[in-house]
Amino acid sequence: MQQLIDPFGRPIEYVRLSVTDRCDLRCSYCLPRDFTGFEEPEDWLTPAEIERVIAAFGRLGVTRLRLTGGEPLVRKNLPELAARLAALPGIDDLSLSTNATRLDKHAGALMAAGVSRINVSLDSLRADRFKQITRGKLEKVLSGLMAAKAAGFAPIKINMVVMAGVNDDEVVDMVDFCIEHDFTLRFIETMPMGSTGVSASTHYVNLQTVRRQLEQRFDLIPGVMPGGGPARYVRVAGTELRIGFITPISQHFCETCNRVRLSVDGTIYLCLGQDDKLELRPLLRAGATDRDIEQAILAAIARKPERHEFSDKPGQIVRFMSLTGG
Repeated sequence: MQQLIDPFGRPIEYVRLSVTDRCDLRCSYCLPRDFTGFEEPEDWLTPAEIERVIAAFGRLGVTRLRLTGGEPLVRKNLPELAARLAALPGIDDLSLSTNATRLDKHAGALMAAGVSRINVSLDSLRADRFKQITRGKLEKVLSGLMAAKAAGFAPIKINMVVMAGVNDDEVVDMVDFCIEHDFTLRFIETMPMGSTGVSASTHYVNLQTVRRQLEQRFDLIPGVMPGGGPARYVRVAGTELRIGFITPISQHFCETCNRVRLSVDGTIYLCLGQDDKLELRPLLRAGATDRDIEQAILAAIARKPERHEFSDKPGQIVRFMSLTGG
C-alpha cells in the first residue's frame, strides 16, 4: 500500500472532511454576520462522491477522519453518511466537530453510525455572552452536550477560542465546568482567517499566559490524549481532566502536521494557512477512475507546504474558516 508522505517526511494520516460550509450560528471569528456567499448545493460533493474520495484516502494510508463544517449537522442525513464512511477499509477513527445545537436530536444515531469522539465548540458559559459571540442559544448547546454524554461518547472535547476582552475571564469557569461533567477541554488561539469584522490581532491571547494563570489555581501535570490533532495536554492533578493547548501562533505545530482538509465542494486544502489546493470535483464529474483520484491526491501531497505564515503574513488567507473546513 502506498502511503502519503509529504516533501518534509510527514505521514498524512488524517483528513478533516467538511460536509457543508453552512452553519446555524455566526461565531464572530468565523463568519461575518451578513455573509451569504455559500456554495450552492449542486456544487457540494454528493455522498457517493465523498465516499469515493475518502475510500481513496483510506487506500493511501489515511486512518483518521473528522466530519466538520460549517456545522456538519446542518447537512441532511449525516448519520447515514457517517455510517458509510465508518465502514470504509482503513478508516478506523471517525470523529465529529460540532456546535452541538442539533446534537440532542442526533447523538444516538451518530453513535450507532460509528462516530466515536465528539468535539464541541463552546466559547462561553454565559448565555448573554454566548449569544453575542455566536448569535445562538447556549441552552441548545448544553442540551446537545448532555445528550452526547448520555449516548456514551467519550471523550467529549470542549473547544474554547480564548479572546482578549471577550471571554478570557472565563477560562477557570470552563475548567470547573469540564471537571464537573467529565469533559476534556482545549483552549485555542485565534487565527487570522479571512476578514470577519473581528480583529484576530486585537483579541489574540497567547495561551502561555492562560497556562500560567491556571497554574496559580491548579496543579498541572503532563498528560496525553488519543487523537490526531495538535493539542499539547496537561492533566489537572486530583482529577481526570485533560486540558489541551492549541497554539498555531505562539508555538506552531507545523513540523508534526499530519492532515489535510477536504471542503464541501471537493477542494483539498493542503495547509490551513496557505492557498495550496487540489480541486477534485472536476475530476470526479469528468469520469475519473479510482486510480486517477489516488494519483491526483499523491501529486497534491507532494506540494504540501512546510508551514503556515500566520505570523509573517497575517492577511494572506482570505478564506473564512467555515469555507475551508473546521
